[in-house]
Amino acid sequence: MAIGWLTILSNVPWSDVIKNAPAVAEGARKLWQKVGSRSPAAAPGAPVATPEDQLAALQLRVDEMHAQLQNAGEVIQSLAEQNAQLIVRVEKTRRRLWLLALANLVTAAVALAAWLR
Repeated sequence: MAIGWLTILSNVPWSDVIKNAPAVAEGARKLWQKVGSRSPAAAPGAPVATPEDQLAALQLRVDEMHAQLQNAGEVIQSLAEQNAQLIVRVEKTRRRLWLLALANLVTAAVALAAWLR
């Protein structure tokens, strides 16, 4: 079983994974910073804001959430692209393993035929 994993891991495009890792990490960091920098709720003793101020604050919050959603989408897109590349590589590896198994079967049949003569 370990040989199968080693084969799969040896066929992973590590150069692509390593090349894209900083962009994914940066996107995740930005997303985490934006999520973590939420403005605290108004204190109970704070003066009541006018409806216009409340509307402006809500609009600002909606804009922040939209930016966070865009950042999350970029990170997810990057991860999806890397996942697609890995799937292609795993599929190629699967085909190669089937061909190898077939070649081993033919070799074993030829060896058995030669041994029985």
